[in-house]
Amino acid sequence: MNYTFDYGWLLVYWPVLVKGIGITVELTLVGGVLGVMLGIACAWARALGPSWLRPFVAGYVELIRNTPFLIQLFFIFFGLPALGLRMGELEAANFAMVINLGAYGCEIIRAGIQATPSGQFEAGASLGMSRIQTFRHVVLIPALQRIWPALSSQIVIVMLGSAAVSQIAAEDLTFAANFIQSRTFRAFEAYFVATLIYLALAIGLRQALRGLGWTLFPRRTAR
Repeated sequence: MNYTFDYGWLLVYWPVLVKGIGITVELTLVGGVLGVMLGIACAWARALGPSWLRPFVAGYVELIRNTPFLIQLFFIFFGLPALGLRMGELEAANFAMVINLGAYGCEIIRAGIQATPSGQFEAGASLGMSRIQTFRHVVLIPALQRIWPALSSQIVIVMLGSAAVSQIAAEDLTFAANFIQSRTFRAFEAYFVATLIYLALAIGLRQALRGLGWTLFPRRTAR
């Protein structure tokens, strides 16, 4: 093996990497927050919402969970303009990540809702709460507490899946690695560095979500 490793390009292309990391983090924050909110809304609709709404939400969930994320991204970015709905690269990437996490989050959160004892719903009704008020004030937090590890893992998976947005020229970390290797012809080094950065981001995000869980659900850490 005569290959000579060379990471000298890091001194020149570090701004490209930093920009890519920033966009990946931005996509993760927007997709994570809005995706979880969408997942909560859809979980309520499927578990407790009006009967006429449930088939529509179920159709959305099945459509997203049974199609590739890349196809969803291409449909949003390349397909929707045919209907006059045009989005920039980052807008399309954010939208795709939100609807993807929303569908997976819906089923995860719904599992937590369905594990809620029926007595909690009865307790809310006895206090004069509506079904929505009971959901918000009595059911939601315990349900999230039950499924937080699974939901956290899904958010990390969505963050790693964001690498696909480079295919529509969104300048994320993978786009940065592709750009660098096309200029330096150092594919091994460029993708190796990107791999290490993704690993660090995934571990950091998992730890941040674990800390957030300790903050939101203090009873959980006391056990």
